[in-house]
Amino acid sequence: MTAATGLATRGLAFLLARRRVLLRLTAWSVLETGQTFLIGYGTARALDEGFLRGRADVGLAWLAVTGLGVLLGALGTARVYAAVADLVEPLRDRLVERVVSRGVRTGEPRYLSGLTQQVEIARDTFAGLVMVSRSFVFTSAGALAGLFTLAPPLLLVVGPPLALGMALFAATLRPLARRQETFLVADEALAGDLGTVCPGLRDVTATGAEAQIAAGTGERVEAELRAARALARWGVLRVASLTIGGQMPIVLLLAAALWLLAHGVTAGALVGALAYVTQSLLPALRNLIHGLGTSGSRLTVVLRRLAATDTDPPRPPEDSGPVYGTVTEEIRSTDTSGDLLTRPAFAGAGLRVPVTPGVAADHATAPPALSLTSVTFAYGPASAPVVHDFDLTLPPGAHLAVVGPSGTGKSTLTALVAGLLTPSHGTVRVAGHPVPGPEAAAARVLIPQEAYVFGGTLAENLAYLRPGPVPEEELLAAAESVGLVPLAARLGGLGARVDPTALSAGERQLIALTRAYLSYAPLALLDEATCHLDPGAEERAERAFAARPGGTLVVVAHRISSARRADRILVMDGRSTAYGGHEDLLRSCALYRDLVGSWTPAPAR
Repeated sequence: MTAATGLATRGLAFLLARRRVLLRLTAWSVLETGQTFLIGYGTARALDEGFLRGRADVGLAWLAVTGLGVLLGALGTARVYAAVADLVEPLRDRLVERVVSRGVRTGEPRYLSGLTQQVEIARDTFAGLVMVSRSFVFTSAGALAGLFTLAPPLLLVVGPPLALGMALFAATLRPLARRQETFLVADEALAGDLGTVCPGLRDVTATGAEAQIAAGTGERVEAELRAARALARWGVLRVASLTIGGQMPIVLLLAAALWLLAHGVTAGALVGALAYVTQSLLPALRNLIHGLGTSGSRLTVVLRRLAATDTDPPRPPEDSGPVYGTVTEEIRSTDTSGDLLTRPAFAGAGLRVPVTPGVAADHATAPPALSLTSVTFAYGPASAPVVHDFDLTLPPGAHLAVVGPSGTGKSTLTALVAGLLTPSHGTVRVAGHPVPGPEAAAARVLIPQEAYVFGGTLAENLAYLRPGPVPEEELLAAAESVGLVPLAARLGGLGARVDPTALSAGERQLIALTRAYLSYAPLALLDEATCHLDPGAEERAERAFAARPGGTLVVVAHRISSARRADRILVMDGRSTAYGGHEDLLRSCALYRDLVGSWTPAPAR
């Protein structure tokens, strides 16, 4: 059984189970049909038997009957809405129950989307389709019955173009539905792409992936444009069917007026026929074509997705082309309630940027791992610079600790190196490549204070920054180096699924550190990335990064032990900087001595 056949079968069963509602809907619609019948018939009789014979009282009486019919029709319309609600709301409830039973409790995005959006789309479009289809059927019945009653020759003029227009419209329904579905899929793909890209714009800039992201988004824009054009071409036929079925009868009635009058059709009947076409058939046909042509295909697409079985295979991921990695950078934003939200923008949104496997460089000939030249940065044109005329050069394999009080620019410095911020003056280079830029992005990895872990397996979390599968032996070796083995064992091994909400901040940091350790990026930026670890775990992780072949480590330190492990230390106080080894800075930098004193516990008495 095909999906379309199965959907039709379920729909028929749903309607048959609600026969009483359908009968009530039919009864009230018949009352509306009386209104349609009297619009032309009452007008014709008012002219032929009343006003054209000089009997105004008879003409006014027929018009009063017609007005009474309109009032009764309005009553029927009001009752129709109630009957439609009794038909539509059970459909909505049934769809909601299905979505909830199949997945909302799992928190999968596709089920949440089904509950919050697709069910409402199905409900609204189904209600609209019931209304326009019912209106056309009963309005056409009343109008055609009226034409036959007034004069059968009128049907010869109105009937053929109406049937031709309906046949043309029916012929376009299937191809129009296919193109409507193609357009909806393209629109959803573009919306999903923008929903991924927009929250991660800073990260796109940081990784130098502007051209690639723009190209990917551009392809989706072009796909939607092509789908929209194809839909528009078929929309022309829809307009043609409306012209033939609804507007051509008016022209034919006027053109054939003399012939009709010569064959016994009265002037009142001719006016009544024009009233049927202009006031009943044309509006009903227009509503049917626009409603069924657009909403019908949309309803089919949505119901097909909501009715899909749980065993339907998930859509395979598209070929992503280049190898991808990610930057997890903390972004703070305010939601509508005013609460401060913190989330990893890049990885949390699922956005990925190219990573090129690196090769350990010869330190004697390689460019500096990191160089900043005359870098100045302020957070506003009227703000004092956080970093002013700053120079720094690190050779490959260096280990630098950055220390200083809060608010002195330590995280700003790492953001400048990562490309998340752009200096107002000066240049930043990573491995000789300008920042921002794709080459620089591939040569460094940033681990923030709040580490990002997603709900896949532990192996998937660890290998996220690597192209292709990572051998299990390499994953285990990295876990051993960084100190992740006890946590991996507690979780159940590399194949165990990770629940980020069940992990502590320190456990999430260990996973993110191991992920970065496995990346090919030679420059690692640890922006207080070990602050939730105990001193022993912090030391093990930092030593692992410092020992990576060809690796360069920059650590924003929060413990004196972390600073003492570094080859060089950069002290920032917001106005000036000091640079040197631990012993040198103790002698020459008062701020560093103060920091060391505040970090060192007072001796027990």
